[in-house]
Amino acid sequence: MLRPLGAGSVLDFMLTRVKASRLAGTIVVATTTNVEDDAIEVIASRSGVPCFRGHPTDLLDRHYQTALLLGAAHVVKIPSDCPLIDPSVINAVIAAYLARRSQLDFVSNLHPPTHPDGNDVEIMSFATLETAWRESIRPFEREHTTPFIWNRPDRFRIANVAWNARRDCSFSHRVVLDYPADYDVICDVHAALAARDPLFSVEDVVRYLDSHPHVRDRNAAHRGVSWYRDHLDELPALSMRRRPDAARAS
Repeated sequence: MLRPLGAGSVLDFMLTRVKASRLAGTIVVATTTNVEDDAIEVIASRSGVPCFRGHPTDLLDRHYQTALLLGAAHVVKIPSDCPLIDPSVINAVIAAYLARRSQLDFVSNLHPPTHPDGNDVEIMSFATLETAWRESIRPFEREHTTPFIWNRPDRFRIANVAWNARRDCSFSHRVVLDYPADYDVICDVHAALAARDPLFSVEDVVRYLDSHPHVRDRNAAHRGVSWYRDHLDELPALSMRRRPDAARAS
């Protein structure tokens, strides 16, 4: 998140895009208490965004404590490895939840995924988050915040938002930031699109990558790779469609 991107850092650019969501509400950077993350708090402050600092590995506790401090009724989670998140995608997921808030506990665009990897949005009621915080005991449930919820569709009322282009790009277009090759792709996309419009859309990203396959394929070895692959036996509700080699990728 501290690597350079344009005139600022990856985190600076991501915050610009998240703040452009008209439904985002109060935005908070939730980072760790580790001293190496002091720089993240500096960037958040410079962007006018409050920063909550909590447990280094128990992200469920970190998100819960942040929501509790703010008195939040609903909580949106956007991971920091999604610096090119489209504000309209954030709006779409939040709007789908708010339209049926009395009938839903959790909405995401991940089960099943259809958006290009790197546009992850999840929203839940505070009561749902609190239940997960109180009852989650598996380490991966604590680390990844929401598996306790979406892995129990018999208990929680869950909905999904598909990409409106009616095209599944979740395994073909990767703009999530986990590996050096991912950073290279993100820098290329940013260089090509941000000067014209820093709020370029997910459709713009797909069009650029489709017309520049040498960029799109730079991180192809990591397509479909996620933490899910290490816990498939513990995630019976997982509806994610995986390539045959995704579970073996590293």
